[in-house]
Amino acid sequence: MPVRSATSPRLHYAWVVFGVTFLVLLVTAGVRAAPSVLLVPLESEFGWSRAQISLAISIGLLLYGLIGPFSAAFMDRFGIRRVMLVALSLLLLGFAPTIFVGASWQLIPLWGIVVGAGTGIGAMVMAAMVATRWFVARRGLVMGFLTGGAAAGNLIFLPVLATVTVSVGWRWAVVISCASVLAVIPIAALFMRSQPADIGLLPYGAAPDFTPPAARRDNPITAPIAALGTALGSRDFWLLGGSFFVCGASTLGLVGTHFIAACLDHGIPEATAAAIMAAMGVCNFIGTSASGWLSDRIDSRKLLFWYYGLRGLSLLFLPYAFGVSFWGLSLFGLFYGLDWIATVPPTVRLTANIFGPRSAAMMYGWVMVCHQIGAAAAAYGSGLIHTLYGDYFSAFILGGFLCFAAALMVLRIGVSSRTGTRPALAEATG
Repeated sequence: MPVRSATSPRLHYAWVVFGVTFLVLLVTAGVRAAPSVLLVPLESEFGWSRAQISLAISIGLLLYGLIGPFSAAFMDRFGIRRVMLVALSLLLLGFAPTIFVGASWQLIPLWGIVVGAGTGIGAMVMAAMVATRWFVARRGLVMGFLTGGAAAGNLIFLPVLATVTVSVGWRWAVVISCASVLAVIPIAALFMRSQPADIGLLPYGAAPDFTPPAARRDNPITAPIAALGTALGSRDFWLLGGSFFVCGASTLGLVGTHFIAACLDHGIPEATAAAIMAAMGVCNFIGTSASGWLSDRIDSRKLLFWYYGLRGLSLLFLPYAFGVSFWGLSLFGLFYGLDWIATVPPTVRLTANIFGPRSAAMMYGWVMVCHQIGAAAAAYGSGLIHTLYGDYFSAFILGGFLCFAAALMVLRIGVSSRTGTRPALAEATG
């Protein structure tokens, strides 16, 4: 099929692919966030400890990360569309049986393994793949908006699920989550395309003489392992991975999993806590989209330094915000929400600039593994801290200081250990 110019006056199909991907990421994020609404209702109904329930969530977060690099390889081999449909099917198969659980261990295969695999396939690695494969121009902005899809998932799902849980029970919250996945599957099947060449197009913003990279036919199991071998020998990978470990610990693991439960501990109703989380989602969407725009223009290391530093300050403030008033939490939500996952676009850009566009998605997948190890450790560790000490104070303070450490780490990315020179690897190119 002949490849047409990327400068057609009609709407470029890349924007349709962007819209479908955004919707899939939104629903995936909503299902992934649903256990934070179910944490206390399950504790109340079955008498399980918060640490027991958090264990299943933490395993899911860990698998979410571990499957990312292999997801990138499978998308290279079999196409984004097929892998996207597999991800949505796993979400449905793993979350629907939650209605029938009667023992805490049953959450481990459901939330831990099946939902963890589904969210790992249909998450940020897929966003990075779509952004790098379908866009040359506006890549940072697109990555920012796709990352914001996770924020929009919290915005839409959490208040609804919390209200439904309080009104008619947590099982109906599970039904609504699964119905949302069912609604998205046919949209992805009909409109998603794996790459521009499939429909005779160039990527959006590509020059007329643009040559698409050759399709990869690597083994989807061994290729990510080989990429890991390359990554482990890179000092910059360890800096990216270490900072992203902190990102996962301070977002999905700590606040994403335990914020609503912490609010309930302080007498704040679940629906109100979910509304605050939703407001964070609004701020997150704005902050992450702006971060994508900024990452096209400003050194990504400088952006990450400020993101982690400000996030650390907000986490140190959080334990005291509970005692101030509702307005204290609102201030936290505004400040923290703008920063929630604003780290993703500059991290993707740094990964692409260090390892090259061809390997960007797979290498970002391994960086994302570090993110999810941090998330899993914080999800379980925070639940354990609450079980042992009766509150989350120590968890929030520790999270704040970890963010300060990450802020210092990112400044060393791309800096020669011998000369201290800083190459322009993170500078925007358009």
